[in-house]
Amino acid sequence: MATLTPIILCLSRAGEATAHRVATALHAPVHGREGRVARADAFFPNALDHARMLFQAGHPVIGVCAAGILVRAVAPVLADKHTEPPVIAIPDDGSTVIPLLGGHHGANRLAKQIAETLQSHAAVTTAGDVSLGIALDEPPAGWRLANPADAKPVMMALLGGQKPIIEGENIWRIEAGKGPVRLVTSEAPVETGPDVLAYHPQRFALGLGCVRGCDAGEMWELVQESLRVANIAPEAVACVASLDLKADEPAMIETGKRLGVPFRVFTAAELEAEAGRLANPSDVVFAEVGCHGVAEGAALAVAGPEAMLAVEKRKTLNATCALARAPEPVVELSGRPRGKLSIVGIGPGQHSWRTPEASTLIAEAEELVGYGLYIDLLGPLAAGKKRADFPLGGEEDRCRYALEQAGKGRNVALICSGDAGIYAMGALVFELLDRGPEALGVSDAAKRVEVVSTPGVSALQGAAARAGAPLGHDFCAISLSDLLTPRADIVKRLKAAAEGDFVIAFYNPVSKRRRMLLAEARDTLLEHRPADTPVMLASNLGRPQEALRYVGLADLQVDDVDMLTVVLVGSSNSRLAELGEGPRMYTPRGYARKIDGDLAG
Repeated sequence: MATLTPIILCLSRAGEATAHRVATALHAPVHGREGRVARADAFFPNALDHARMLFQAGHPVIGVCAAGILVRAVAPVLADKHTEPPVIAIPDDGSTVIPLLGGHHGANRLAKQIAETLQSHAAVTTAGDVSLGIALDEPPAGWRLANPADAKPVMMALLGGQKPIIEGENIWRIEAGKGPVRLVTSEAPVETGPDVLAYHPQRFALGLGCVRGCDAGEMWELVQESLRVANIAPEAVACVASLDLKADEPAMIETGKRLGVPFRVFTAAELEAEAGRLANPSDVVFAEVGCHGVAEGAALAVAGPEAMLAVEKRKTLNATCALARAPEPVVELSGRPRGKLSIVGIGPGQHSWRTPEASTLIAEAEELVGYGLYIDLLGPLAAGKKRADFPLGGEEDRCRYALEQAGKGRNVALICSGDAGIYAMGALVFELLDRGPEALGVSDAAKRVEVVSTPGVSALQGAAARAGAPLGHDFCAISLSDLLTPRADIVKRLKAAAEGDFVIAFYNPVSKRRRMLLAEARDTLLEHRPADTPVMLASNLGRPQEALRYVGLADLQVDDVDMLTVVLVGSSNSRLAELGEGPRMYTPRGYARKIDGDLAG
């Protein structure tokens, strides 16, 4: 997961000054409690819900509030200490900074930075930080620990009084001794174990080139062999890089994943700027892609102007690679990312129905694209992000814009209500990617971006949950909008669903000009199921204005329905039961018949 911007939570006027001092120091936004905080970048109604949502999305959470509030907020969703973001509590007066979670994942360092800003005290409780002032599993920026699983026993040895043998650079600035534990810094591979930690400076950039569709195994073998011959540890590689035309090349993407490093791309002009430093310039490559070298050029472009080739271009039948060495660890990466479009369904609107994965993708995005109302429903999660609002009816423009922005290397989230793959933008995104240029598709750069779809709670699921279990047996969904689907096709599907006795969820049931299809659907269904078949009308699901009611099929009136209503029509077997909680709609699957048969047998 990408490292996300910390969010400062402020719950009262008494803590505002402290919150804004911290926010200024960290270049982070302040989220304030509605009605209790005067000045903030965004406001939230419920502290526990909001802190939990931010934590699940991956944001470091810094609360200017009682520590117990943050503990209660995140406790129900704690899962993996190796991936969870920092959580820090600060009292209103800023007198103490308390890292609650993520001590070895930035919280201790962040707490010390905040304490310096506030001229207060960081109440760090992690044993290594308290006793030695270091965290062995959190090396300085630009360094990578090869064997983090062994950090704990080595730290325990140091806490027990042993002084480590230090081989190479003393990046921890601690006193060396006679061991037996060893701390080793090296560009070369190191044999590690429970008494040896190896730290590698990420000074190397790996440039890659290949023919289209190169096998990932072939490229990986080439990379491994090149590193072995040059005696360079894989952990010393900071980045994988190539020409932007290769941004979607699976072998390169997979190589970056196996090394656990970012993948960056450059234009041909940017790589051609490195032509004077290439060891193996090629006129053939220039004629084909516009630069004299891809692998060597990309490696040098990432490693910087002072870098030198450590491994000149090596090749197999289909792949090439080269390594450039920078004088210092590479922390700031040049070039641009591949670009990513996340197609996100946010459910009906309330954040508790939004999946953690959806919140994470939204939090990671640089830009939000969608119908303005849907982005507004994100509340504080959208605060401070660039957004592009499109009106209803601008669906194709919306999707094309999102893809083209991602094609520039940006991380974009396309925001949809419900599930993005159900009567929403998911299908249109893939249709645009599949179109050729003659059919008004998208640019080649847009076609090379990473596209991720995440599920959301659909309107039919939300309505069914509120009703009880009307989808307990076979069901279908039919849109009654004839803007994109010929009316004759809708009528044909209506008749088939009626004859098949499906439970039916009607989407887009009416509009200002379109009123008759719902009435026609009712009349068609009445030919095949009883007049008292239960129908649920669910409006504004998951929002404060939510309204639910039930009618018999024969009593369904068009004027009782609008575009914000989901209409769930039961099958001939669906029932409306009056229970203690009120009416509940369900569709039996046939368990009663099975029980009767078992008893008879």
